[in-house]
Amino acid sequence: MNMPMYVSPEQLMKDRADYARKGITRGRAAIVSVYADGVLLCAENPSNTLRKIGEIYDRIGFIGVGKYNEFDQLRVAGVRHADLKGYSFSRDDVDARWLANQYAQTLGQYFTHEMKPLEVEIAIAEIHEGNGKDQIFHLLYDGTVMDTGTFVVIGGETETVKARLEESWASDQPLNVILNQAVKALAGPDRSLTANDLEVAVLNRGNGRRTFRRIESEALDDLLSEN
Repeated sequence: MNMPMYVSPEQLMKDRADYARKGITRGRAAIVSVYADGVLLCAENPSNTLRKIGEIYDRIGFIGVGKYNEFDQLRVAGVRHADLKGYSFSRDDVDARWLANQYAQTLGQYFTHEMKPLEVEIAIAEIHEGNGKDQIFHLLYDGTVMDTGTFVVIGGETETVKARLEESWASDQPLNVILNQAVKALAGPDRSLTANDLEVAVLNRGNGRRTFRRIESEALDDLLSEN
């Protein structure tokens, strides 16, 4: 009788983590950052049809990197959960902390119990009426959750991009300044990124109840030219 091959739990978790990280780092990086009037979501994404950034609810935005079909399924699930909770209770009961916990449970379940973990890294941003109270939740492939009120870099070359952005970043800067800093951090010293290479959206306190707004075409070109 052949005995099944034994793999220690530690080795199994390490192999799954390595597998997920390799899939994520093959993708292009993305940045979520607070600025003077809200939160910026900026990703290197030359595709005109596949979106890394989306709206979850009135004050909540989503950005994902890694395997597209997997993080887009998470985005759609988040929209459905948020709509159901807002309808069943109150719109004010839907917040990014609750949503991040829902995502963490899903990611952790896949990582621990499924044959293949989800090859995704996501960030959830929420804007508040008071300046300085905006939140960003960063979720890893294994369900780990980290929160910040400054900025997050996800995807490939995160440490390098983060180091570039830290050189000039400040939370009270206007949108055009933060956007240009983010684009330069994503591009690095040897490249330049144009509006066609980027996907950009904001959560802005001046947009009314639904704070999410995409920035595209001429509007994006104008912001990128305001150095």
